Amino acid sequence: MNAVAASAAGAAKGRRNTWQREAVRAALDTTGGFVSAQALHARLRDEGSSIGLATVYRALSDLATDGAADSLQQDGESLYRACSSGTHHHHLICRICGTTVEIEADEVEVWAQRVASEHGFTRANHVVDVFGECAACTLAGATRTSAGAARTSPGATRTTG
Repeated sequence: MNAVAASAAGAAKGRRNTWQREAVRAALDTTGGFVSAQALHARLRDEGSSIGLATVYRALSDLATDGAADSLQQDGESLYRACSSGTHHHHLICRICGTTVEIEADEVEVWAQRVASEHGFTRANHVVDVFGECAACTLAGATRTSAGAARTSPGATRTTG
């Protein structure tokens, strides 16, 4: 969702478009993956902003409510990411570097509605985030693992120069 659409969504819900909200939105837009409110606040402060942490939390929460940001819980902490599609979607998230890919998952949609219906639930919604390791982190891990194995293999000789 672009900044104009996000501003319109917030205004429709009675939220003013303040410089603080715009600063949070702009910072989130230039963040590659999911980020905590504390990390985003620290970045804004490092860039000279006087915005408070409570304001960052509020702005991120509002952006998520308005559909301009995705949010998820990881290790008990809320993380946020600028939402590019503005429609219902799911994520693949690298647990090492945070790289995030928005994906369609029609099978999940059908399954969620079927399971809800089977149990008498209506107006069901869901959140599906799949965590794993991206290709780059998998390759880097394999490289580190094989290099470590070579150094610690039985019978390996270590030389120093």
